[in-house]
Amino acid sequence: MRAYIYSAIIAFGLFSIVNTEFGVIGTFIQISEKYQISASQTGMLVSLFALTIAIFGPFMTLPFSGFDKKRIMASVLGLFAVANLLSAAAPNFSVLLIVRILPAFLHPVYFSLAFVAAASFFPSGQKNKATAYVFTGGTVGMVLGVPITSFIADQFSLEASFLFSAALNLIALIGLLIWVPSMPVTAKLSYKKQLGVLAKPQLWLNIATVCLTISAMFAVFSYFAEYLGQITKMSGKLISTMLILFGASGVLGNLQAGRLLSKHVIKTTLLYPAVLAVTYLIVFWGGSYFIPMMIIVVVWGFIHTGGFIINQNWLASEASEAPEFANSLFVSFSNLGIAIGTASGGQFLLHMGTHQIIWGGLMFLALAVTLMLAKIKIFGIRTT
Repeated sequence: MRAYIYSAIIAFGLFSIVNTEFGVIGTFIQISEKYQISASQTGMLVSLFALTIAIFGPFMTLPFSGFDKKRIMASVLGLFAVANLLSAAAPNFSVLLIVRILPAFLHPVYFSLAFVAAASFFPSGQKNKATAYVFTGGTVGMVLGVPITSFIADQFSLEASFLFSAALNLIALIGLLIWVPSMPVTAKLSYKKQLGVLAKPQLWLNIATVCLTISAMFAVFSYFAEYLGQITKMSGKLISTMLILFGASGVLGNLQAGRLLSKHVIKTTLLYPAVLAVTYLIVFWGGSYFIPMMIIVVVWGFIHTGGFIINQNWLASEASEAPEFANSLFVSFSNLGIAIGTASGGQFLLHMGTHQIIWGGLMFLALAVTLMLAKIKIFGIRTT
């Protein structure tokens, strides 16, 4: 029972961190109005945050791998809490952008240590269960952070949404300090062995596929609120409701994706880009219709969120000899995908209009499938 309690606290910490990263998407409209900037400019709050993680992720994780995990994770949570408090008081967009980016440097450190820490509380035969348990915290942060912060910003204020995120960080920090035991390092893989997986060309093909698939997901999702507002003509309150429905169906979608991977890992991995592409086409053709779009949002959320665990499994399958480093690679390159997708989606929105952002997502999916098939043809497929 203690193992589940410790893991739940760590998972909540991951939820609070991921909520900080993605929750801001639900406040783009309020940020644009407050700072008098365009929708494409607000996308920088996600793209630059993600780009920071992408560039520095693995290399920030390595030097912290020799320290007590509890202390490092607590420090990261503290930094995120301070950043959110400063965001609430940001006098202009430039300051907001800076205080948002600073904690991004240590985001992948918590992410990577969380899986290792949770696994240490379980018997060796239940390591995968621990990883899945913690991953749920991150997934919930990805899919529910947006609707929750959107609701708070719409009902109260933009500042309140940042204070809410800070409160989540502080609750997770207090729980970690009080209930989770210290986790000193007892055995450490050498830097050489961890970095050695980067010499595998098949791993790089998997990494590129993950990056492109995540780009496809966020080229569209990053402008979810903008799409519903401009194309479907929904009000701010209704958009918040749609985001909650998207998130709730997303949690179910993640659980279903996990079940499918355990039974049909190859089919699930190969079919995901096709299913997401069909979903985007449905969004494109049905986006102008009010009632149908409500149903489409539920389906979209279910499909979208399953992509995280599917992509994590695809990347990790070629780096099982260094799982901690593989986790940091997934965080890094998935965030690179988020940065690329959000930036490209902003350009589609700026130059072609809100309705056309769908085509950016489809373009990235086509590239991802091409690389996935090339990797399988050259190296085959590895599932463990």
